[in-house]
Amino acid sequence: MRRLIKNIRQLVQVRDRVPPPLRGDDMDRLPVIENAYLIIEDGVIADYGPMEALPSSDADRIIDASGRLVLPAWIDSHTHAVFARPRYGEFIDKIKGLSYEEIARRGGGIVRSAEALAAMSEQELFERAMRYVEAARAYGTGLMEIKSGYGLSTDAELKMLRVIRRLGRESGIPVKATFLGAHAVPPGMTRKEYVRLIIDEMLPAVAREHLADYADVFCEEGYFTPRDMDLILGEAARYGLKPKVHVNQFHALGGVEVAVRHGAVSVDHLEVMTPGDFEILADSETIATVLPGCSFFLGIPYAPAKEMIARGIAVAVATDFNPGSAPSWSMPMAVALAVIKQKLTPEQAINAATVNAAHALEAADRAGMIRRGAPARLWISQPMEHYGEIPYYFGTNPVGHILEF
Repeated sequence: MRRLIKNIRQLVQVRDRVPPPLRGDDMDRLPVIENAYLIIEDGVIADYGPMEALPSSDADRIIDASGRLVLPAWIDSHTHAVFARPRYGEFIDKIKGLSYEEIARRGGGIVRSAEALAAMSEQELFERAMRYVEAARAYGTGLMEIKSGYGLSTDAELKMLRVIRRLGRESGIPVKATFLGAHAVPPGMTRKEYVRLIIDEMLPAVAREHLADYADVFCEEGYFTPRDMDLILGEAARYGLKPKVHVNQFHALGGVEVAVRHGAVSVDHLEVMTPGDFEILADSETIATVLPGCSFFLGIPYAPAKEMIARGIAVAVATDFNPGSAPSWSMPMAVALAVIKQKLTPEQAINAATVNAAHALEAADRAGMIRRGAPARLWISQPMEHYGEIPYYFGTNPVGHILEF
């Protein structure tokens, strides 16, 4: 099947080859072809270029994209899209002035999500999560990561991971799975006891069923320490699970150094940074994933993404979609917040949400850019003149049509 998209106002994020993670000045370079065509054969990008160079050929279907842009699908490299219930009651508590930590101390937060998840069947959990994934897809997401972490018991964590794997098979969006058993300490256990449970029981069970690609730890005061992270990541490596970890959301505890030493694919959040953290990341291959939707919703500082880019750190942007601190699956909104609140240029933000986000899921060879030979995971915009309109019209959905081949 041969498809032609013609008269594209801007064909955005065009790359002849897969680049390494973008850093520094490269983050300001967003390759665009004006007034372009794109040819897709059997679901693979076959050719592209300016309209005046369009070769004469037959196409089974022609799409006229006059006045519209074509972009690669967003890569959402950090989500918690499998959960049992929204936590809008806590949303009201935040409006009334309670902090994230205060809500957790009162029995809310992650522990409340775990209680709801334990009571829900695997099928119902899947059906609820499928609605969220389909909603994300309608906003242009074409590859995503989903974490466990609302189980806090072996059976419940495995239930979550089975749902995540099933979403990857049935949703139409490739999904990477991350085991986040170390999300919070369940009631009735000490942190030390729970870390031993993760190491001795959870990780072997996850590995036996091949349910995860990555391992995560929430390294934060009141949750897990850098020493806990060191132990868990060391054990996870025995099962082939690479680190993608939560660090520096509220406090800088040394988690960045531990994660990079373990070869972390990404370190995520980074709202609080030390001079040493900047230096460690600049000298590493680890992607720094910022989550502006969480800062927006909680009213906490935004990660210093602009300074990270200036220091040569590879930065990605993701939604952090979850029921407690970032209930938005919209990658366009995450991009808009990165521009408006973190002062990234549109070029930097789009690169962070495509090329670098693809690297944060080790998928840059098949996602995050328009490249000959790559799968055609693309979207056609609503009528617009320039990609800068995506963050400019914040809160709206720029997607006019998801390309399905």
